[in-house]
Amino acid sequence: MSRIPAAKRRRLSPPEANGSASLPPSKDHTSSFFSNAAKWDLEQDYEQRPRKSKQKQKENGRLPVRTTDGWAEQKPVPEAAKNEEEDSDSFLGTGSEREEEEAVAEETVEQTPKVPQRQQILEAKEELARIASLLNEDPEEHIGALRTLAQLAASDNVTVRKLALATQIAVFKNLIPGYRIRPLAEENMTDKVSKEVRKLRAFEQKLVSGYQAYVQDLAKLAKSSGYTTSEGTASLATVAISCACNLLLAVPHFNFRGEILKILIGKLSTKRVDNDFTKCRETLETLFQNDEDGNATLDAVTMLTKMMKAKHYNFDESVLNTFLHLRLLSEFSQKASYNSVDKPSDQPYQGKKIKEKREFRTKKQRKLLKERKAIEKEMEQADAIVGHEERDRMQAESLKMVFVAYFRILKARSQKLMGAVLEGLAKYAHLINQDFFGDILEALRDMISQQELLAGADEEEDSDEEDTEAPQRNASRESLLCVITAFALLQGQDGATATSTLKLDLSFFIKHLYRTLHPVSLNPDIERSSKSLHLPDPNAPESASQNLIQNKVNVQTTVVLLIRSLSSILMPPTAIRAVPPVRLAAFCKQLMTISLQLPEKSCTAMLGLLNQVTKTHGRKVSALWNTEERRGDGTFDPFKAEIESSNPFAATVWEGELLRKHYCPTVRDAVSGIERNILDAR
Repeated sequence: MSRIPAAKRRRLSPPEANGSASLPPSKDHTSSFFSNAAKWDLEQDYEQRPRKSKQKQKENGRLPVRTTDGWAEQKPVPEAAKNEEEDSDSFLGTGSEREEEEAVAEETVEQTPKVPQRQQILEAKEELARIASLLNEDPEEHIGALRTLAQLAASDNVTVRKLALATQIAVFKNLIPGYRIRPLAEENMTDKVSKEVRKLRAFEQKLVSGYQAYVQDLAKLAKSSGYTTSEGTASLATVAISCACNLLLAVPHFNFRGEILKILIGKLSTKRVDNDFTKCRETLETLFQNDEDGNATLDAVTMLTKMMKAKHYNFDESVLNTFLHLRLLSEFSQKASYNSVDKPSDQPYQGKKIKEKREFRTKKQRKLLKERKAIEKEMEQADAIVGHEERDRMQAESLKMVFVAYFRILKARSQKLMGAVLEGLAKYAHLINQDFFGDILEALRDMISQQELLAGADEEEDSDEEDTEAPQRNASRESLLCVITAFALLQGQDGATATSTLKLDLSFFIKHLYRTLHPVSLNPDIERSSKSLHLPDPNAPESASQNLIQNKVNVQTTVVLLIRSLSSILMPPTAIRAVPPVRLAAFCKQLMTISLQLPEKSCTAMLGLLNQVTKTHGRKVSALWNTEERRGDGTFDPFKAEIESSNPFAATVWEGELLRKHYCPTVRDAVSGIERNILDAR
């Protein structure tokens, strides 16, 4: 039922004393009203009057929150904040209002105080240490902190970015497992797995994504190395390259190894050799020495060969010398060329196997043995034991890529890299296939012929024809390397194979070495290497001294190369070929002659080689030390082009009488040893 409104009550004014209420007030009442109004306190009345608020108090619709102290009510949202949100969402604002808001925002930004740089670094250090400790304590729980580290690495402060990059590499080295994480397909994401497996998968995927972002950041920063004049950018590039090198050595098995190798090889492709360049080269050398399975080595060698071809073999020599640090030099036993690898000669036995005596086992023993073999197989797979076959396959592919690089440089005739190529071929000679012999020997003959033509030309013509950008080549050193490589190819083969199948004519290299004995012995820097403490010659051209100083890999001196070449000719393996007596006598006479002007150490080494020759072939050369057995059919011509026609047995080794009075006692003892060998051989 509806409610009936109450009746309105009328206000009844009290009756006037005189009964005339409707009459207007008289003048006496008006004058009394104004006289009393002056005595009123209007301010006090206004102060005591109850105030009415314009905003009605609304109810708080927010629920209470439980805290450590108990239940606490939440404060209501003020109306001003709501109005601001509504105004920001409205599209009816005028341009003048927006300009005013922007001006106010700029004033507030200018008024905010800037934090000093030193304070920023201290706060960043504390934050980085806190995040790193959390990731170290419980990485699966705080794996999301990797994103915070990435945000700190994008700071405007250069020092903070360096600290963040260094912290990230320490964290990743601690978190990365000992296996490679494969990306999950969409089908595998919906599989029903246990809670632990799901948690592990989430951790691995977040780790891989964070690691990928970190590697990409390093690649961006490393691109500016050597190309910027800003100190901050250059220092960031140096830190990025250092982090990439540490990652490659610490976790070469993990994901994105190719991206890290691109950073290093991209730096090695530049012509500028600085500290970052040296760091990348040393990292690759360490990787080649420590890589056991060969996967990382194969990737690095493949990328290096591609870079060399893309740069048209215009790079630093030390990059090519990194191939001398490969483990396959000492571990690999097969022979290869640039397009094939020889198969092992030991073939498995295919005849009828001899029946072995079978041991009696019960059914239970056979079952236990089968289970034990299955467990052992699983343990081998879990331990990731690298088989010899897989390692040999990886090393064979790496060796082919190395020979591809060497052969391409030989065909291109790159003057800057020819010495490094010859040094590498001399090291890898025992692994070169017979199919590769013809191409290498032809290239070596062409090099020696070109050097002989350049040596016979005038110096003025040479200076006009030479390229100013190309470094000055050491012709005598390269010719000795050619001779060493040619004989190392022959000595690296098996004796039976070399005598039956190989028919190599190395007389060209023997004649060239015989003709260059005198010029090489007159070289004042015959004992000097790149690591020798020696002041440069003030009268020598600058290019010659700089070339030897920059050559820091081929540390063997010229006299060492000369003795290696002579040992290959005068003391070959007996299974290959016997040395003719005329050749032995001619070389012995020439070596005794050049020993007179060699320095002390070189003279001692040369006489030591002659001591071995006379001990092995004493009967063939004994006539040189006996004047009564000298032939009287002509004279000895040491400058003859043909060794056999130089008539060495018409001469006598008179240099021994002078060397017997040498100031060095070691030289005197060496001469006495040679004479004792000659007496014993008669």
